[in-house]
Amino acid sequence: MKLIKLLVAVVALLGLQGVFAQEQVTYNEHVAQIINENCVVCHQEGGIGPMQLTNFEQVRPWAPLIQLRVANREMPPYAYDHGIGIQDLVGDWRMEQQDIDTIVAWVNAGSPQGDLDVIPAVAQVKTPDQWNFEAELGLPDLIVPSSTFDVPANGNDLWIKELIDARVTAQVTGRCIKAVQVKPRGDAAAVVHHANSIIFVEDEYGELRRDGMITEYAMGKWGEKVPEDVCRTLPPGAQVQWSIHNFPGGVGATAQGEMIKDNVVEIGLWFHDEEFAEQEGVYKQDLANYRIDNQGDLVIPPHGHQMTQGFHTFDHPIRIDSFQPHGHLRMNAASLEVFYPETGRTVPISQISKWSATWHHNHIYEPDVAPLLPAGAVLVLKQWYDNTANNPNNPDPDQWVVGGARTADEMTHAWIAITHLDDEGYEKLLAERESKQERSLAGND
Repeated sequence: MKLIKLLVAVVALLGLQGVFAQEQVTYNEHVAQIINENCVVCHQEGGIGPMQLTNFEQVRPWAPLIQLRVANREMPPYAYDHGIGIQDLVGDWRMEQQDIDTIVAWVNAGSPQGDLDVIPAVAQVKTPDQWNFEAELGLPDLIVPSSTFDVPANGNDLWIKELIDARVTAQVTGRCIKAVQVKPRGDAAAVVHHANSIIFVEDEYGELRRDGMITEYAMGKWGEKVPEDVCRTLPPGAQVQWSIHNFPGGVGATAQGEMIKDNVVEIGLWFHDEEFAEQEGVYKQDLANYRIDNQGDLVIPPHGHQMTQGFHTFDHPIRIDSFQPHGHLRMNAASLEVFYPETGRTVPISQISKWSATWHHNHIYEPDVAPLLPAGAVLVLKQWYDNTANNPNNPDPDQWVVGGARTADEMTHAWIAITHLDDEGYEKLLAERESKQERSLAGND
């Protein structure tokens, strides 16, 4: 099977080289569409990218740098290892190899514009205040904003907590969430380290108790679409607590280094209709924080490395819908595996070897390949930390680094969305997958 895949790749590459040999690769005919589809979302006026890439005049001066970053898979910024674990992801930003080869060939040819009579498609731009799912789903059904706050140009980390009145969510409680996005307004994307939206409800004694989360936001996160066969809801009487961590001056290439005044962080929620939750076969999904190690025990010496490992299991079948590791400036890699006690096998699910705190991605598995785990299977979570000068995100390798909440500290956990199944639902999903695989194999005969 590996030999067949290798031969297919070689044939595809030779075919692509043959095309390049016969026809000059140009911006208008070949490259513009690739840039529009993969780069412009960030590299536009008002976007978070450091330059605009919406037309040939803007792209041409940066062509050698674009070639370098694309060939090294540094751009688009989506750190997820190829060839390890599940590769079919919803919202995967990784560029196709054929598109990478096209850009490399274009720059090697001198970055020609091409036939001026060929007008490339106009890049679809999105203003920073637009919602990421707006083009597909329209405006959110509910927007939950925080209060306004100022983030100074420098100083210590700031935390803001506030409770939003239940009347804000009253109209949508009990409805299943279709998609959710957290969005800092305006120029605040680089200073909002994370923004958690925690659900609280009153118990029978009138005391507030935690009842799950809406979502977790960390720098660079796009948003998440909930699978069509599950329900994540706001319970009746839900009060949303904002827990917002701000880093004065900002982190990463887009940090302004200036005061951000009157900042607001918003949650946008899209919902299914009221009847959706009443369908058969719709299971509960939740998003939770899975600790990897005791954060208080995490110590990384100057110019040193560290690794953490944690285990989680369930007394019922589950499906893993998404995986998002979390750390700060010294974390550089993470993985998710599953250990099956009955067979003694450990199966890789996801691995991220070039992780960066400036781009938190929620890796959502395509429904047909999302891991289905029987009761007793064990999640194996690992994270690695590099406190040396070789880590490009490390602000100071001379410092001791410990577990903690500040940006200069480190964390060791992962956010995982899980659908909780019963035995009947687990067997049904397994049977459906086996049936699809049989039909697929029959279609290839």
